[in-house]
Amino acid sequence: MLSGEHAIVRYENGRAIPDRLTRRRHAHYVEHARRMLAVYASGIGSTRRELHLSVQNLLASEPDCDTRRIASFCRLLDDAGEFDIDRRGKAAALRLRVFSMAAPYQPLVTTADAIFDHQQSDVKARIARELGRPWREIEQDLYADVIDFHRLKSFTGYRSPEALLARCNVAQLQACLYRARHMTVWAAADFKTILRYAKLARLLHEIRRLGPDRYRIDLSGPASVVMETRRYGVDFARFAAALLTCRDWTMRAEVQTPWGTGAVLECSSAEGLASHLPPPGDFDSSVEESFARRFGPERDGWRLIREGAILHDGQTTFVPDFVFRHADGREVFMEIVGFWTPQYLEKKRQTIRRFAVSQRIVLAVARRILRGAGRLPADVIVYRTALKIEPVLAALNAVEPAGTAAR
Repeated sequence: MLSGEHAIVRYENGRAIPDRLTRRRHAHYVEHARRMLAVYASGIGSTRRELHLSVQNLLASEPDCDTRRIASFCRLLDDAGEFDIDRRGKAAALRLRVFSMAAPYQPLVTTADAIFDHQQSDVKARIARELGRPWREIEQDLYADVIDFHRLKSFTGYRSPEALLARCNVAQLQACLYRARHMTVWAAADFKTILRYAKLARLLHEIRRLGPDRYRIDLSGPASVVMETRRYGVDFARFAAALLTCRDWTMRAEVQTPWGTGAVLECSSAEGLASHLPPPGDFDSSVEESFARRFGPERDGWRLIREGAILHDGQTTFVPDFVFRHADGREVFMEIVGFWTPQYLEKKRQTIRRFAVSQRIVLAVARRILRGAGRLPADVIVYRTALKIEPVLAALNAVEPAGTAAR
């Protein structure tokens, strides 16, 4: 995935247009991509700096490729490789030892003379003998903790040159959305899948029903979130890539320009952007997955169903994370809130209160997100890192069976 510094965006007449390679205009880039992949495939043992320089040399004569596009290619190629990373501080320890050994001989010169008699090559040879290693090997490890000097261990690459170019297009769309204030998605055929992706990405969202099979999903963008904006921006970008795997949708986002004004970014399933992502997993978070595994398919007469209902009240739509159905006919919905803003949490409460008139809904909230959230209703379940079974069962069993007088 690219970072914000790699974003290449044109702003024209209030529109944001991310950089895109097209079959008609950039057909010759297929050969560029083939050669870049070959550089990395044959570059095992080379440093990032050496690999990046090779890619720059390949594209040096391409008039339609500025330094940002070259940097984007390098980043995506790096992402498809594995590099040796000095996680134990060996390079820093080696530098300290080598520099300490060389200090008594300073200043070092290339060629000794009557004034400066410590020749660099001689001192290096002496250090190599004392360490019992060739100087070439020492020099190679001396800055192994600096990212430019990480060495390529393996390279999985991309299935084809065209796949690399397609990834670049998606990555530029994602990078543009790091500056999004909000996004609206209009969905039909794959509404539940799109919503699943939004929940997987832990995005702040609201859902409106527009018709029997058409929905509007409003999502808060990274530029509107006041805490953990970097993590949220990455999650937002992942959602954009996932959205591309779905059918029958249109998207409109307002992004913040470098000058602080707003611009509109539009995209749809008809544009043919291809995503590299696999189908979504079964759960939106490790909290849900862990809870479902520990709860099991049934416990104390309660059967757990994953996203088993879409609730409607006029245009307002609510898709709870879990549905619990008891053998005696009772039904309870549960929603787990991960990321939040005070406004989002309040809207979530309002939605739940609206549906709670006719449905029993349990809300679970992580303790870490409650700072500044105000006073919570007594029936909200608060968890630390894992949602426990006992308070959920207590909330479920507090629901009276049909025909029982309300407490």
